[in-house]
Amino acid sequence: MAKSSSVLQSTLLPAFSPLHKLRNQNFTLSLPPLPVSRCRPGIYCSVSAGETTRRSVEEAPDISWGCEIDSVENATSLQKWLSDSGLPPQKMAIDRVDIGERGLVASQNLRKGEKLLFVPPSLVISADSEWTNPEAGEVMKRYDVPDWPLLATYLISEASLQKSSRWFNYISALPRQPYSLLYWTRTELDMYLEASQIRERAIERITNVVGTYEDLRSRIFSKHPNLFPKEVFNDETFKWSFGILFSRLVRLPSMDGRFALVPWADMLNHNCEVETYLDYDTSSKGVVFTADRPYQPGEQVFISYGNKSNGELLLSYGFVPREGTNPSDSVELAMSLRKNDKCYKEKLDALKKHGLSTPQCFPVRITGWPLELMAYAYLVVSPPDMRNSFEEMAKAASNKSSTTKVLKYPEIEEEALQFILDSCETSISKYSRFLKESGSMDLDITSPKQLNRKAFLKQLAVDLSTSERRILYRAQYILRRRLRDIRSGELKALRLFSGIRNFFKN
Repeated sequence: MAKSSSVLQSTLLPAFSPLHKLRNQNFTLSLPPLPVSRCRPGIYCSVSAGETTRRSVEEAPDISWGCEIDSVENATSLQKWLSDSGLPPQKMAIDRVDIGERGLVASQNLRKGEKLLFVPPSLVISADSEWTNPEAGEVMKRYDVPDWPLLATYLISEASLQKSSRWFNYISALPRQPYSLLYWTRTELDMYLEASQIRERAIERITNVVGTYEDLRSRIFSKHPNLFPKEVFNDETFKWSFGILFSRLVRLPSMDGRFALVPWADMLNHNCEVETYLDYDTSSKGVVFTADRPYQPGEQVFISYGNKSNGELLLSYGFVPREGTNPSDSVELAMSLRKNDKCYKEKLDALKKHGLSTPQCFPVRITGWPLELMAYAYLVVSPPDMRNSFEEMAKAASNKSSTTKVLKYPEIEEEALQFILDSCETSISKYSRFLKESGSMDLDITSPKQLNRKAFLKQLAVDLSTSERRILYRAQYILRRRLRDIRSGELKALRLFSGIRNFFKN
């Protein structure tokens, strides 16, 4: 794939060590069946930055394998190698495309409902794949390394062997520097994503990738330096391999949910309208996807990367869809307990009991926000005399409540809505400040490549901030209307009560 839920799930679940974090995490990289598309026909996702800027990225780290991200020649060699290795004749071919540098284009008429690809298991990379260096593979399996770090190490091992590896043609077609927030520096994250909660997700992901490498280095690599030399297995190469995994690894439901890299299939680009996904087809004995629309020769063929927000797409794949084209788009709204709350400790304990914290982020969409967010707001504003309800509120905020009833506390609903509105407007002000300052942001870079990179990153940040602020503006509008209705209703009731009282006085 050339580019870049649970309400309360973070990018990496907390555990005892970075390796355990990756052991327990699904990463939401599988491509499950999606609901019927809510997009209007004819709207596609694309990178918003211009073509020249999009291809001008930072000089790659010292990685001696892979290719430029728009290289068609390497991908053409990949197709020939795959065909020689058992890939059936394809109805698609690699080419440069308008949406995503390079992609798969129909070479003949494709029907809706037609199964395509048919990549056999022998051409799929998974945790069970045979290592060209079997000793290294044996050591990794002896330590019971989970799939994600195992695959990251496997990819580096095979890449370093160049033509000695059977995957040489595949690795040569992979981008030398994947589009991913893993390649943003901390300064760039702080500068360009200061308003978005995706910044925290990116920092957490980078920290865990580096931590995973350090864990592998100290427990395994340092004990077997002849098999895992540091000049090959280091933080830069792991950043590369995890960048590949985040943007290309899929879960195949019909192969017991196995994580896999699927050469050729991962050249497909994302489309917000598309509902089709990769899976293993037992009848044809290959990884396939079913076209959910017809394609004419020369048209780019798309797949779905899943129901991901613009921020999640930027995080893993390094692109932001055009504003308003992603029906799965959302923005994470951070909410916190008030430190001066007399019941702060009690409320915090209730949250921790159900796996929550303060601050806590909740997804807000154009269509509204989850019930969990409202439950959290109720807990924040609830007075001391409602302490018996703290447990119920925290449980509802964690989505672990066994009851399906909607939590309602009419006596504090107005205050809870006002709290959400205040949080929303605080976030809006951060986006607005960034967008205002971005116009005059000093890039001050002497290298043309670096200058283009900075301009590219800034444009991505502007696109993301604009789309996330748009969602918050909609939430602000809804909240203000609901508060106005509540307050006008209270005012009418007060006037009616005053009228009746005056009547009896007379």
